[in-house]
Amino acid sequence: MIPIEMAFFFNSSPLDRVVAFYPSPAGATESLLALETWDEVLKGNPILAQMIPDVEALLVNRVGASHGVPAEYYIVPIDDCYKLVGVIRLYWQGLSGGTEMWREIKKFFVELKQKATVPREAANA
Repeated sequence: MIPIEMAFFFNSSPLDRVVAFYPSPAGATESLLALETWDEVLKGNPILAQMIPDVEALLVNRVGASHGVPAEYYIVPIDDCYKLVGVIRLYWQGLSGGTEMWREIKKFFVELKQKATVPREAANA
């Protein structure tokens, strides 16, 4: 239910809860959706409980999922999430972002995937 099928989730120490943001041309926009299902997500993905509050985030990219492109999920330093926000702000044009912005987002995720490792828990599952 996040408008662009791309978001990041992290534990906020000041708020003492999980928060969700999505990147937009206006910057990181907090989703005001209720996150009651977060406990269910944690049950299915216990590694998420190990994320360092205010430092690490779950970055979700489901932009291409409706076109058969597999969704991507990463635990990343929160700085990477804000880097993605910067890419969108820098390259956004028109109503849908424009070709250059989507090319830069793809490049961002290609580079992220190249740096990624599979956690031992997931590799052994």
